[in-house]
Formats: sequence, structure tokens, C-alpha cells
Amino acid sequence: MDSQHRRFYFRRIRSTTPDPRHVLGRAGERLALEHLQRLGYLLVARNHRTRYGEIDLIVLIGSTLVFVEVKTRRSRDAASPWDSLNHHKRKQVRRLAGAFLAENPQRPSPRSLRFDAIGILLDGRGMLVRLDHIEDAF
Repeated sequence: MDSQHRRFYFRRIRSTTPDPRHVLGRAGERLALEHLQRLGYLLVARNHRTRYGEIDLIVLIGSTLVFVEVKTRRSRDAASPWDSLNHHKRKQVRRLAGAFLAENPQRPSPRSLRFDAIGILLDGRGMLVRLDHIEDAF
């Protein structure tokens, strides 16, 4: 096998193997969405991509459009879900929200906007250990 074919072969294998962080994040987002829907929130968008990145969840409660950042960790990890919700990440989420509002004229027209954060802690089997929902987190 020549080097060009070998590179393609390895790239192909790498892309079909799911990244454990991606799988963990999607599981947390699913649990966060279920939590929000139980509380009466309506889903507007999930994993909405803009040129600045991706918004985990966008939901509507009453006349408030809520941008939700979901942070998921395993309980065996030393890190807290909140460790990565730093100033830079909060600024990025605000930029993502602005891009979403500018790029989607068909979106709901809320009276107010809010930024929530949901921290998810899962055990080694992927079962929910803890879910913390902070309204108006930043």
C-alpha cells in the first residue's frame, strides 16, 4: 500500500471511531433537554452551528429565549462540570447567541433572552448522578 492510500485508510478509520468526549457530551445534552422539557421548555434548536462554534440547546419558556450551555463530566473525573465555564466560554456563548439571532429571522420573537448552564455528572455506566441547572448563569 503506497503512502497516499495508507493516509486515506487511517483517516477513514479515525473518523468512524466515535470520540468518547463527543458521546459523553451528547448524552449530557439529551439528559439536559429531557430535564428542560419536563419543566415546560420548548426546544427551538439543538447543536446549532454558527461560524463561532456550536450552541448546545436553545429553548423557549414563556416569552424568554434561553441559550443553554451543557457541561458533562464523569463522576470519576476530578474536574467539575463548571471548570470549563470560564470567562472565554461565556463570551463565546454570547457571540453564538448573537449570530443565531442575526442568522435566523424565522426564530421566535422573545421579549427577553437568558443564558443558562446545566452541569451533568454521570457515573461509569453513563447513569445520571447529578444535574444542576443554573438559570441566568451569565
